[in-house]
Amino acid sequence: MLKIISTDKAPKAIGPYSQAISFGEMVFISGQIPVDPATNAIVEAKIAIQAEQCMKNIEAVLIAAGSSYKQVVKTTCFITDMADFAAFNAVYEEYFISKPARSCVAVKALPKNVLCEIEVIAVK
Repeated sequence: MLKIISTDKAPKAIGPYSQAISFGEMVFISGQIPVDPATNAIVEAKIAIQAEQCMKNIEAVLIAAGSSYKQVVKTTCFITDMADFAAFNAVYEEYFISKPARSCVAVKALPKNVLCEIEVIAVK
């Protein structure tokens, strides 16, 4: 059975989708962008700061779903400039210490002109 996961500790969805959906023991978290849920504003336009906010948003949704960073099995990361790859990874590796499978691609643009977005698949 599908269950919608929602928390006010992460930004509300900016379109017709959920923050996350769980199905059985699986949790599928929609792409999280660097929006501060307290202010609904994009954080400073520096890759490390934006990546950090994405990680905080992901953590809030993981907790709401009954999961954690240790239970993440796959991530997909989007960045707008491959020159930011090393700085993005420096933040990423602080959170994803279990080293889940990952794809990371550069894209032309992301919603609200942010520098990064991360989606996650985890288990409960």
